Amino acid sequence: MSAANLKPLLILQTGHAPGPIQDVHGNFPQMFLRQGDINPQQLQIIDLQAGERPLPPENYCGAIITGSRSMVTEHLDWSEAAADWVRLAMLQELPLFGTCYGHQLMAYAMGGEVDYLAQGIEVGTLDIELTPSGHLDPLVSHLPARFAANLIHLQAVITPPACATVLARSSVDPHQILRYGPNAISTQFHPEFSGSVMKTYLEWLDAQAFEDNVNYAEKLQQLSDTPLAQGLLLSFVAALGKRNALAG
Repeated sequence: MSAANLKPLLILQTGHAPGPIQDVHGNFPQMFLRQGDINPQQLQIIDLQAGERPLPPENYCGAIITGSRSMVTEHLDWSEAAADWVRLAMLQELPLFGTCYGHQLMAYAMGGEVDYLAQGIEVGTLDIELTPSGHLDPLVSHLPARFAANLIHLQAVITPPACATVLARSSVDPHQILRYGPNAISTQFHPEFSGSVMKTYLEWLDAQAFEDNVNYAEKLQQLSDTPLAQGLLLSFVAALGKRNALAG
């Protein structure tokens, strides 16, 4: 099978970055393209909020589900339709990688509980710690016991679905990485966020005057690139490319 006939990678876009972030860094799909070293010629982007809908899962080699400023608990029509698509993709064992909203959507679709973090927003470059299961996972086990990741979220997976394995946690969120069988994984943190993206986000959040008691000046001093977190995305995309080539 020629490269032109390979199945595309799907990006399910569940939202849009704020204007000031887009002006500097592009929208969420562009962040995944950069940080995941994704070939744009083998990619389909579906903007769910714009009313676009993906083809059935068998038309893709895999899917990445982005973050969003919407909330899973709003049960928006496009989100519920995406949850149905995720259930079907899981049944077909399509490789999936969900991030932030995508992480929560996957958990919700499979019977987990999503809600607001009791402690409020978790934001900044923070430490993630592997669980015992994480040390055994084929994708995650190459990471050190603790590594840095970039986060920004108000909601989280409060109760993982019974079919999920917890691979990592943070100090306030015990479900930072979830595994669903051999082909599907999700992260609450953002492997697609570089330190530069996170800096722009923190400056934007600080200017919003949110009443969240976060010291954004201190967060800005602590931020960094997170190459180990990014490595998870790179490894997923690379494995997908090999699988797609073999399938051809």
